[in-house]
Amino acid sequence: MACAAAGALCSGLGSGPAMAQAVGGWPAKPIVFVVPQNPGGANDVIARAVAQGLGTTLGQPVIVENRPGANGNVGTSQVARSAPDGYTFLVTAQSAHTINPALYSKIPFDPVKDFTPVMQLAVAPYLLVVNPKFPARTLDELVAYAKAHPGQVEYASAGNGTLNHLLGEMLKKQRGVNLLHVPYKGAAAAATDVVAGQLPVTFGSFPGVMPFVSSGKLRVLGVAADKPTPLAPEIPVLKELAVTSWYGLLAPAGTPRPIVDKVYAAIAQVLGTPAMKERLKALGAEPVDSTPASFAAGLPAELAHWQKVVDASGARID
Repeated sequence: MACAAAGALCSGLGSGPAMAQAVGGWPAKPIVFVVPQNPGGANDVIARAVAQGLGTTLGQPVIVENRPGANGNVGTSQVARSAPDGYTFLVTAQSAHTINPALYSKIPFDPVKDFTPVMQLAVAPYLLVVNPKFPARTLDELVAYAKAHPGQVEYASAGNGTLNHLLGEMLKKQRGVNLLHVPYKGAAAAATDVVAGQLPVTFGSFPGVMPFVSSGKLRVLGVAADKPTPLAPEIPVLKELAVTSWYGLLAPAGTPRPIVDKVYAAIAQVLGTPAMKERLKALGAEPVDSTPASFAAGLPAELAHWQKVVDASGARID
């Protein structure tokens, strides 16, 4: 996404001092990106890549702080309670922000009212993968095998209610198969056990599982998307399981609009550089052409969609 995509907001965007003057002296100290997941995951890596570029543009360090816990609720609620002064932002995964409200009877934040959306940063597709010794080489073969062995095929997820889990439940419902869900404490642990042959199947984010696919330690059956991913266009598309998995930046509600606009414009400029595009591609993600308005407009529909998916799956965490 080039700076031109940001429109008039990019005009005058340049050195740190020039930007600070444009918003009344902000930023006068380091900015914090709170990541509500563990270090090393896709969201954390993307946050650190963007933080480095934003810090250079603004002339102040952007520090990434991991605050994992309760499927992302801990770090998210921390940002919701933070002062809306432009020094604390949330970099979160779509699942934590739009699926958690449907999973928990009570969560310590309102995903819409407590935040000011800044922009989506990147999207990363989810892949259906199996251990290479598992006999299925396509989704149809997986379904046929599962129907021939009802209740014997297990799939690993990053935990109850995670996107990995819900994709498995979507597959079960749409294809009428009896797969057994095995929740893990994180996507990395789930993928590791499938690589080791402890379980045969999992859904994983492109950044999380593609290195195993490339090395032959996992076999990919398809991408959960409605069209081929530019990251690996040869992978079969699983349209019936299409999901959009994004990573986004939000500020506490009440953050001054000039600060939100400047952060958006600065990151749009950073994401538009060839170096950042290549860096995200290497991570298994793509930059998104997003604005504060488009990000905010899409959240209510996503929340409603995942409420239906969660209700259909019967998944609950309380």
